[in-house]
Amino acid sequence: MSNSDVPAIADRIEIRGLELLLFCGVLDEEQVRRQPFRVDIDIYAELSEAGQTDRLDKTVNYGAVIDEIVAKLADERFQLLERASARIAELVLTYDRVDAVTVNMAKLRPPVGAHVATTGVTVHRRRD
Repeated sequence: MSNSDVPAIADRIEIRGLELLLFCGVLDEEQVRRQPFRVDIDIYAELSEAGQTDRLDKTVNYGAVIDEIVAKLADERFQLLERASARIAELVLTYDRVDAVTVNMAKLRPPVGAHVATTGVTVHRRRD
């Protein structure tokens, strides 16, 4: 990450190892059978008020974020990891306190000819 990519707000909430079963891939079988993915999310937000007050309403509720991602992506279909990752970023950016988000998404069983543990993408989005 270059200096120009680092958000002005350095505070972040980390979600690691979120496991999702999604319809994602360009092959026909990937559009009829869910595929396993692992997602890591960094949510950039000003957290000083939450740190001072110990109040949930002064932060980003990661439980609500996770629940929304799981619910909304359950029946959506994607061809590309890039689009699925961007969709997750879009959902996270709907939360008022979020300034930016980084989504790292790995496909756990990519359908390629060689043995590969995962394939993946990372997207970073900022609030306009």
